[in-house]
Amino acid sequence: MIKLHYMHHIDVHVEKDVYDVNNRIADANAARLKEHGVRAFDLLGAIGSGKTALIERLVPLLKQRGLRAGAIAGDVYGDDDFKRIVALGVPAVNANTGKECHLDAHLVQHAIEELPLEEIDVLFIENVGNLVCPTDFRLGAEKRIVIVSATEGDDVVNKHPMMFRGSSIGVINKIDLAEYVGADLDRMEKDMCRYNPEIQVFRTNLKTGAGTERLLDAIFR
Repeated sequence: MIKLHYMHHIDVHVEKDVYDVNNRIADANAARLKEHGVRAFDLLGAIGSGKTALIERLVPLLKQRGLRAGAIAGDVYGDDDFKRIVALGVPAVNANTGKECHLDAHLVQHAIEELPLEEIDVLFIENVGNLVCPTDFRLGAEKRIVIVSATEGDDVVNKHPMMFRGSSIGVINKIDLAEYVGADLDRMEKDMCRYNPEIQVFRTNLKTGAGTERLLDAIFR
């Protein structure tokens, strides 16, 4: 496994260089995926928000449309999400970051090298469960999709504005549990739109699949 290592309290020029290197690799990732006709989407969200569950719901819908999916499962450690994705019968790579709380373009580059891109039309890149660290690290995906759940509290968006400013689509999941945890779904949606007026917001119950058809249409729009 190859990783880039980052320090938080470092000279601003070094930090800029790290981001510049990451962005160049991200652009190369995007070019390689485009060359193979693969559309890639970066899935972001906290642990338990529903990133893997979303993949589990979207893969069968893609198959119905004649599209083949693949995935990169990002985690600090372990392969639990990876196993769930492999069970769907799609090509996947498990990308463990070790001590880092996000995927970076370099790690994704190596994961892409392990995938049979000629057998994939849609690639889901499931980032590490975190609403802070992944914000500044582009991976080469054409869209970012950020997922939050009602069980995280209706102030979760307001606490992590940068994640939503850089995303194309926002998903509010576990809407069936909102009344039990006292979460105001309208507030969550308004906060997303306040920080990013261009974001498209969808509400889902991934346990039942409610809302996923409309979400898939928006992803490909």
